[in-house]
Amino acid sequence: MEWAALLAWLATALGGASLLVQWLRHRGLGQREGIRAGRLFTHAGLAVGGVALWIAFVFSEESVFAWLAVGLLVAVALLGATMFAIWLRGQNRREHTTVPAETSFPVPVVLLHGVLGISTLALAVLAASGVGT
Repeated sequence: MEWAALLAWLATALGGASLLVQWLRHRGLGQREGIRAGRLFTHAGLAVGGVALWIAFVFSEESVFAWLAVGLLVAVALLGATMFAIWLRGQNRREHTTVPAETSFPVPVVLLHGVLGISTLALAVLAASGVGT
């Protein structure tokens, strides 16, 4: 189960990285509306920290690493949910003069990133709880 969570986490990260590239290409760093840099980089940074802790868990089997990773993953998911809401709101603003960078995100990638993120959280909680060992 811990390996499945790791694979899901890495797949989620790939989707997130592609969204980050789109956001940067469309001048997301300087925007005053939509998803701001602080929120996005906090989301990404916590996710990277969480996956590092998860890798430590996979190789050491110390449950403290798993639960710390799950805690970070909850924070990542909450930030992700707020960014999803901001993205949804921005989808209705395409006709305005200032268009947030995240309106360029491909809908399938956003949805897949979210579904993979939720799956990662579920798998991580199950693995941290000892299910499948």
